[in-house]
Amino acid sequence: MVGDIASSTAETQPAKASMQSRQWRDVGLYNWVGIAVIGVLFCFLFRSEIEAIVPQWLTDLSWSHGLLIPLFSLYFINEYRGRILSLEHVSDPATSLLRGRKPKRLLPGQTRPNYLGLVFIVLWIAFYFFNIVSPSGYAYFRYISMIGVLGSVVLFLGGWRLVSYTWLPVAFLVFAVPLPRRYYVGLTMPMRKLAAAIAAELLSLVNGMEATASGVVIDMVYKGERLEPALNVADACSGMRLLMAFMALGVAMAWLHERPVWQRLVLVATTIPIAVFCNIVRVTVTGFIYVFIHPKYTHGIYHDMLGMAMLPLAFGLYGLLAWFMSNLFIEEGGTRTEGVVIRKRSGTR
Repeated sequence: MVGDIASSTAETQPAKASMQSRQWRDVGLYNWVGIAVIGVLFCFLFRSEIEAIVPQWLTDLSWSHGLLIPLFSLYFINEYRGRILSLEHVSDPATSLLRGRKPKRLLPGQTRPNYLGLVFIVLWIAFYFFNIVSPSGYAYFRYISMIGVLGSVVLFLGGWRLVSYTWLPVAFLVFAVPLPRRYYVGLTMPMRKLAAAIAAELLSLVNGMEATASGVVIDMVYKGERLEPALNVADACSGMRLLMAFMALGVAMAWLHERPVWQRLVLVATTIPIAVFCNIVRVTVTGFIYVFIHPKYTHGIYHDMLGMAMLPLAFGLYGLLAWFMSNLFIEEGGTRTEGVVIRKRSGTR
């Protein structure tokens, strides 16, 4: 029994090493030409959306992280390079039926085209054109249609097993799509009010300070003197920039490291409260700077630098949570097998 385990382990090691050593150059010229053709057709179909979204990434600070999202998606795909390139494509069901044969059952490591993906491609393209010609159409759904078409192409050409390795890189592109303006504003207003209310309570703890929040405006009286003008929690202080960027990077970090699924879900879920907390810290610190240093340091480049400083704070809290969960439980199997040496028995079995 022990010999069988050792033998099977020894046999799987070269297979794993071979899988990890596969490189993109092994894809072959024919496949690269096919990928290029699909890429050109994709860019031609969605050229209007691409021409609109890239300038927004370059000019709108709230969505500047969109430039990094496609790069992260490519990195995710490269992480699964060995498994993707190890998939063996077998004949699709339609070809087998035309030849009068019953489609073969897929074995581990095999995949075939799935014609459900072709149906999804047609539906997504129809949905895309509907949002172009319809008066009630939304530009946001046209961007989502791009991602839907991309995922459907993967399903059509590579089947569900290829989708299992590429669903995250495809779905991750959603973080690069700017939200519609009215929804963005609708989300920022509650965050601005929350940050103003909590910051006012914290500022009031200072001896001689009275701070009250009226919506997104903080009125402050220090040692009997009203400070003018009142501190306004502007749109840039809403925390949405930090929230969108941190959510995207938080998802990336949760999936880049091997950890249980429940830990990944917890890390993703905590990106929102961490981002909100960091924004409250930012508004509160801005209030203290306004009172005790000088109002000129609460706007312009100083304001932007303080906002950038919140990103390391957010990742520090995120990393602390990840470390805590990683050390919360010890895998029982690892403690039992540590130091065990398995030797293959000699002789006949």
